[in-house]
Amino acid sequence: MRVAIGADEAAFDLKEILKAHLAQKGVEVEDYGAFDKSPVLYPDIAVKVAEAIAAGKHERGILMCGTGLGMAITANKVPGIRAATCHDTYSAERARKSNDAQILTMGARVIGPELAKTIVDAWLKSEFEGGGSTRKVERIAEYEKKLRRSTRSES
Repeated sequence: MRVAIGADEAAFDLKEILKAHLAQKGVEVEDYGAFDKSPVLYPDIAVKVAEAIAAGKHERGILMCGTGLGMAITANKVPGIRAATCHDTYSAERARKSNDAQILTMGARVIGPELAKTIVDAWLKSEFEGGGSTRKVERIAEYEKKLRRSTRSES
């Protein structure tokens, strides 16, 4: 599995911890920044990761900032992306199994490194179950296309 990872300066340390954790598990990781604790604009990193996933370069992505919320909001602007903020293992599993979320976001100011590792592990081992959730995920994609078209026609 190829995983993209990115964080702002607030989550730099957590990103480095998770990179090592994933490498130890044999997961191939590509780092999209931040590359040190200098201030960055997290939307730039979120879009890079989300676009790489939408293009098929990676199967999944992990984004982190102070709360994980800004990263999720930004990543979800990229067509075809479903990013979910999860701070517990149940939500992480459901994000994959029910919503087919390709991106997990977390907040370094909300959870600690050991919990983050557990959440990532739960999310990575979970797969989309389909079933009754398939129509829901398809409906999300339909709305995305419809709203994108209506936004373009208004311009």
